[in-house]
Amino acid sequence: MTGRRSEPSTALHVDWTRCRGRGLCTELFAERLARDEWGYPIARDGGATRDVPVRADELEAARDAVAMCPLQALRLVRR
Repeated sequence: MTGRRSEPSTALHVDWTRCRGRGLCTELFAERLARDEWGYPIARDGGATRDVPVRADELEAARDAVAMCPLQALRLVRR
């Protein structure tokens, strides 16, 4: 059986137990993240809040957000 393998998708996972809503990630990854009324990161499209989808062309910005998070509340995961 032959079939196309889909590319593994990546998501930016927000660990709510670590996040304190400082907002640096929303500045570094503004393509996908916005801030809620308390300053916590949410998906800009209003969709996923814990695992925000990341396109291949956005990986560098997502990696910057992960690396710069002062509380290590972000990580990239394959879905």
